[in-house]
Amino acid sequence: MKTYGTLPDGNEVSIFILRNKNGMVAKVIEYGAILTSLEVPDKDGNVADVTHGYDTLEGWISNESYFGATAGRFGNRIAHGKFSLDDEDYSLVTNNDPGGLPSALHGGIKGFDKVRWSGESFQNADSNGVTLTYVSPDGEEGYPGTLTAVVTYTLNDDNELLWEAKATVEGKATPVNIIHHSYWNLSNDQDSSINDHLLTLNAKSFLPTNAGLIPTGEIAPVAGTPLDFTKPTVIGERVEADDQNLKFAGGYDHCWVLDPLPADQSVQSAAILHDPKTGRTLEVLTDQPGIQFYGGNFLANDVDGKDGKSYPHRSAGCLESQRFPDSPNQEAFPSSILRPGETYSHRMVHRFSW
Repeated sequence: MKTYGTLPDGNEVSIFILRNKNGMVAKVIEYGAILTSLEVPDKDGNVADVTHGYDTLEGWISNESYFGATAGRFGNRIAHGKFSLDDEDYSLVTNNDPGGLPSALHGGIKGFDKVRWSGESFQNADSNGVTLTYVSPDGEEGYPGTLTAVVTYTLNDDNELLWEAKATVEGKATPVNIIHHSYWNLSNDQDSSINDHLLTLNAKSFLPTNAGLIPTGEIAPVAGTPLDFTKPTVIGERVEADDQNLKFAGGYDHCWVLDPLPADQSVQSAAILHDPKTGRTLEVLTDQPGIQFYGGNFLANDVDGKDGKSYPHRSAGCLESQRFPDSPNQEAFPSSILRPGETYSHRMVHRFSW
């Protein structure tokens, strides 16, 4: 642990550097509980950072794309920033309006990605990591209840980066959907397109959306659509297909529905991303009911990223395990409501090979 920078309010932000015996290096900062970089070898032994982001704290403060972030209190969208719970109506801060339809995205204007967490490092025999804690007060961004969130990053010698979130609430029940939002490009060039990567999604269904990228409530089969990734498929092969779901999102930005988690498993495989050029493969395993794949449709060469990179259109993809978007308003979806006395838990494993 060492000081990474100082926030405008004078609080220092620490950075934690995690290493394993195989050459992987993960860096995590207290601001936003952000994974600032992840260095991974390729098939030839070349080590490269496979994430988008910034070189300085000032860059991360300006982060509008949620690079590397822990997003919450509710990751993804809530329609119109409104929901009802226990006979009370709540209005959240709206900060996104695809299709001209407003929504609360990733927790609002000052979500969990825009606050300072308190970090503490730990060391085990075959892993090391950091635990980060943030207390979100009742009413923050419009959410009810005082939420205590704990996020843990662990890098082990099996080439797995584990991200786990737990939370409890006091006072009132609240929606919770804390997610991890790294942008992955497994090549050695973060300027290159993600469209040449192969993607597998272990999901036979997805959630169609309206123009505001809010699920309609339907759970639709992927078979026969450009959203079928049940077999390894080149991402760019069908991204411009004549499909209404792709047109609404400007490409891939949808939640896929996973099979129920087997009772004897703590996580299951949700996605596999592979770069044929470098041989790097990322497998995402989770205990959540859905996974959002976002193909970098809104990247537009308009940021000053790492090493002067500006990150062109579709130069990275996000794989975000989660509860379903807008679930506080859709009774048929798995519940995202956390009540006092309960514990929210979200486990996500990033397993790398090369």
